[in-house]
Amino acid sequence: MTTEAGIVRPPAGAQAVRRALDVLHCFHDNGPDLSASDLARRLGLSTSTAHRLARTLLGAGFLEQDARTARYRLGPAMTELGRLSYHQRGLHLAAPELADLAERTGTTADLALRSGPHVVIVAGGSVTPKVGLRRPRHSTALGKVLLAWPRAGEADPLSLPPYTFTERTVGEPPALAAELARIRDAGYAVDDGESAHGVRTVAVPVLERAGHARFALAVRATPDLITDARLDWYLAQARSCARALEVLLLAPAERRDPGERTG
Repeated sequence: MTTEAGIVRPPAGAQAVRRALDVLHCFHDNGPDLSASDLARRLGLSTSTAHRLARTLLGAGFLEQDARTARYRLGPAMTELGRLSYHQRGLHLAAPELADLAERTGTTADLALRSGPHVVIVAGGSVTPKVGLRRPRHSTALGKVLLAWPRAGEADPLSLPPYTFTERTVGEPPALAAELARIRDAGYAVDDGESAHGVRTVAVPVLERAGHARFALAVRATPDLITDARLDWYLAQARSCARALEVLLLAPAERRDPGERTG
């Protein structure tokens, strides 16, 4: 809505919708159930406001409440919508391919897509982690693949908020820009202890014909398994799986030519 002075204001009720969505986002980390006071503290709201929002979401099935503790968790409506989205995207078709890749390589295989400044793991071995499914894009191999092959008009990756997890995390914009250029040239990304010590991840894009990464595919293990000497073998396995996923997850008009090279 635009006023006479030309100031754009959100439509009536938009703030309440935004706050309700913020309540749902509080459950991203897959931690313990949350009380109204927990929600209030995370969102910077009064407890009464957080309680009112939670009760509204409870009535709509987006939250459910433990009758013993009165704490909240995600409800059946979220499960239903999540399952529908999972199948609409064809991700159920990707699961067998990821399981086969993991078995052949002895790694954890994950498929992820972009969500704002984060990458979200949507299929594979990390679908039920203790720490949630979201990762910052610039500090993970999955995320850097999505940054290296962005969608048209996507926000400048160098404007992402800073996150530093280990001394190896690339946190400076010039260094990140140079790394993304190397990733595009090589056709893959490596996270070698940047997001967690003792973990090495190799990721490749699942590319559309237009040239951007619809998904990122990664294999993850320890550095003594994914060694420098065997890196090319792991890359070949991941790329083969990525091409299979292009066929399974993309419409025919969106797919690249069979012989087209990544990068």
